[in-house]
Amino acid sequence: MQVLLRSALAMALAVAASTTLAQTPAPATKPAASAPAAAPAANPQQDRMRACNDKATGMKGDERKSYMSACLAGKEPEKKLTAQQQRMSDCNKKAADMKGDDRKKFMSECLKAKS
Repeated sequence: MQVLLRSALAMALAVAASTTLAQTPAPATKPAASAPAAAPAANPQQDRMRACNDKATGMKGDERKSYMSACLAGKEPEKKLTAQQQRMSDCNKKAADMKGDDRKKFMSECLKAKS
């Protein structure tokens, strides 16, 4: 009889404990398990990596590797200009103080000239 009484008492305590625990709300300091975790803030190195990666679009192999290395070190190399772009840059520098038709004529002749 005592074994039956003890078993009944143990079951009653187990049921009471499980309903009490099930009704206890989660602490307000912990996020809910179903809520997505907030992404940690990016650090400056990650921001630099993202910026360098965006600028290296289209580069492949050794060119990309050397560019990324220099960019991440803060020694970003200048982009190489094509011959036409270099000519345009040089002519623009020479025509810096010119305006209007004089500039237009100079630029036309300068860009046609063979370097």
